[in-house]
Amino acid sequence: MRIINLADATEHLETLAKWHHRQWQDLNPGQTLEQRIQKMQCYLQDVFVPSTYVACNDHVLGSAAIVECDMDSRKELSPWLASVYVDTAYRRQGVGSRLLQHVSEQARLHRIKRLYLFTPDQVAFYQRLGWQILEETEYRNCMVTVMYLDL
Repeated sequence: MRIINLADATEHLETLAKWHHRQWQDLNPGQTLEQRIQKMQCYLQDVFVPSTYVACNDHVLGSAAIVECDMDSRKELSPWLASVYVDTAYRRQGVGSRLLQHVSEQARLHRIKRLYLFTPDQVAFYQRLGWQILEETEYRNCMVTVMYLDL
């Protein structure tokens, strides 16, 4: 498995957009797949924030992104780990952990001291990787846990 920047593998953008749209459409009501594809164009710039990393072998396995802000109700927190997704056929094989390790290392290299994320249902996964709970809150009609990782 290798992890590459989406900016260097733009052919994977549509696959990721479809996965992300299907997975998080409840948190983005009214957003179309085409709008998500358009929004993801910002990940193709030559900057760290925002960026998306893609785990792949012969197939795309998953993704993880760094964004300026992932919760419009918590704009004071930045930057955020976002769009952590592993294709169902490759879950529980270490892909998500490897993606998070890679993104965390990239963040350290860019002198970022703390990352944030929110999750509706994967608190235990992130805690195993060193993330800590900041708060539990309602976001877009969904209970989520906001977490942080000191780098």
